[in-house]
Formats: sequence, structure tokens, C-alpha cells
Amino acid sequence: MSTTTRPAIAYTRVSTSEQGRRGNGLDAQKAAIETFAKTEGYDVVEWVKEVETGKGSNALTRRPMLAEALRTARRLKAPVLVSKLDRLSRDVHFISGLMAEKVPFIVTELGKDVDPFMLHIYAAVCQKERELIGMRTREALAALKRKGVKLGNLQALRRVRGQGAAATSRAATAFAKTMLPMIKGYQAQGMNLRDIATALNERKVPTRTEHGRWTATQLSRIQRRGETA
Repeated sequence: MSTTTRPAIAYTRVSTSEQGRRGNGLDAQKAAIETFAKTEGYDVVEWVKEVETGKGSNALTRRPMLAEALRTARRLKAPVLVSKLDRLSRDVHFISGLMAEKVPFIVTELGKDVDPFMLHIYAAVCQKERELIGMRTREALAALKRKGVKLGNLQALRRVRGQGAAATSRAATAFAKTMLPMIKGYQAQGMNLRDIATALNERKVPTRTEHGRWTATQLSRIQRRGETA
């Protein structure tokens, strides 16, 4: 634990009450940031709360509180703390735009030493997963509508969920393909999967689910999926 404190701005965001039930609520975000700040020696001098969807690469124009956090952080030369990457956005262009603001962002769940390049990669994977799920859901709904199925029907909704699961599987394959060159690069250095998992955890490389730690078993599954896709 650090013996000195540094100023930081905390940013929390929700878009719907449903997110609160999923653990992304304001209280959960605040608790995560407070724990991180205490452990890493940050003094949260201002809390900025926003309730906004903020979708799209131009979302900053619809996020006045995030813009305020950026201004304050720039003035104090302090980082902005967020609990999870998706509290900023899953849009890679939006994340890139924030990086261009020259204000450091720290995702508390990933740690303070995550390479900004890895944040871009993770945002790109999240965006692709969201796009695939959305596309398959729209296609499934359109197909059901053409067949004259009433979309309020429980069975129809279950079929749509099945299509979403298929899209999630494709997103997992896309992530595996993204990680495969990194795994191969480590293996070329003579490292086994357990050593690679340790290295990824030390580098704070995020997993596909944005939380948890890398394991040799997990890397084995990813490698197999990436090589057989």
C-alpha cells in the first residue's frame, strides 16, 4: 500500500436501473473505486456521477459530467478513476478519443499499470461482441416477424436468446484470434502456459470478461479455439 496520497477524480455512470441489478450500479462502482484508491494511495477529491446512455463514438457530447471530470482532472493534473472499462464506453473510437484528451484513465478492476494499448484492444473486442450480439438479435427478430410470430411470445423470445448465445460464441472466437499471436510469441520464448498466465496477470492484460485472472487452463482453451476456428 502506498504511503503517499495523490489526487484523483472518480467517475461513475449508469444508463438504466437494470444495470444496477447487474452489479454495475452507482453504489457498486463507488465501493470499487474507494477500495482501489485506499490501496493505491489516491485521494478522491471529487466524485462525478452521470446517468446517461452515452452510446456511439460522439458520446462525449452527451456526457456533460464526463466532460467536467476531464476538465477538473486536467486542471489538477490528476487521473480519472472508473470501476470498469464499460463505464466509459465499449466503443473503441470513443476510448481512443478519451486517450487523445491526454488525461490518464485508470480502470480500477484492471489496475493502474495497464498499458493504454491493451485498453484499446479490450475496447475493440467488447465493441465487436456487442455488434455481433446486436446483429444476430435483429436478424432473429426480423426472421420471426416474417414468419408471423408475435414477438411477445415466450417461445419466440427464447429463440432470440439462442441466437444471442451463438453471437457470443463468435465473439469468444474473435477474442481467441486476438490473443493467439501473443500466446505464440510467449511460447516462442520457451514459456509454458502457466508461465504465460503469470506474465499476463503481471502485465494486467484484461481477460475477455474484464475481470478474473488468467490461468493455464483458460489459455489452453483460447489457444485451441483460436487455432481451430
